Amino acid sequence: MRDLQEKIIKALGVKAKIDSASEIKRSINLLKEYLRKTGLKTLVLGISGGQDSTLAGKLSQLAISELRQETGDTTYQFIAVRLPYGEQADEQDALDAIAWQEADQMMRINIQPAVEGIMAQLTTTGLTITDFNKGNIKARERMIAQYGIAAASQGVVVGTDHAAEALAGFYTKFGDGAADITPLYRLNKRQGRQLLTYLGAPEHLYEKVPTADLEEARPALPDEQALGVSYNAIDDYLEGKDVAPADAVQIEKLYQRSEHKRRGPITVFDEWWQ
Repeated sequence: MRDLQEKIIKALGVKAKIDSASEIKRSINLLKEYLRKTGLKTLVLGISGGQDSTLAGKLSQLAISELRQETGDTTYQFIAVRLPYGEQADEQDALDAIAWQEADQMMRINIQPAVEGIMAQLTTTGLTITDFNKGNIKARERMIAQYGIAAASQGVVVGTDHAAEALAGFYTKFGDGAADITPLYRLNKRQGRQLLTYLGAPEHLYEKVPTADLEEARPALPDEQALGVSYNAIDDYLEGKDVAPADAVQIEKLYQRSEHKRRGPITVFDEWWQ
C-alpha cells in the first residue's frame, strides 16, 4: 500500500471490514452520549431521500428512542427536516425515508425564497453568480434552516459526512459540511449501504444513483460524474485495496485539493498549506 493511501485511511478511520451491529451501536452511542453530556434534547437532520441522510436519520431516531426508554424523558425528539428548493423531483423518496425512520416530527422549510432573496442582493452589486455558486448557496441556506430549528428546540444538527465524501471534500463548506455531530464518519459508501441493508431500509433509497442535485443547469448530476471517479474505486482505496492507477491519481488529487474543508479556519499556526 502506498504511503499516502495509508495516511488517508488512518486520518479517516476506515476499517477494511465492519460488523454491522457493532457499527450501528457505535453511532447510536455517540449520539446518545452527545445529548447526555450537553443536556440538549433534540437531533435535527435534513432528509433528502438519499442513502446518507436515510441512514443518519434512522440512527438518530434509534438513539432518541433508546434515550427515552432509558431515562423516561419524553422530551427527547428527532426532527426530520425537508428542505426543498421549490419542488423536489424525488420528494417521494424523502417522504419514504422519513416514514421508514419513524421520525418523531417532520418539518418542511422551502429554501427557495431565501435563496432568491440573497441572489437578488448579490446581483445588485454587479456580481455574476454562477449556477455552481448558487448550488452552494442552496446548501448553506439549508444549514441555516436546520440550525434555526435546532436553536429553537434545544437541539443539535446531525451531519451526513462519511469517509468517501470526506476524502473527496464532496460537500459545501459551511453548508452540508456544517454540523455538530457526524455519526457516519469512518464509514465508506458501501459500508453505509451495508448498514442500511442490515436495518432493513427500502432498497430504492440506497440503490439510487447518488446526486447532490444542486446545479440547475445539470439537474440530478451523478456524484461520480462530478467526482471523476466511482464510489467503488474510492471505497476500495479506503479499504486498502489496489485501484487502477488513474483512479488513485484522481482520488489523491481530490483529497489534497479539499484539505481546507477538513480543517477549521486557517490561522498563523497552520502549516499544511505552506
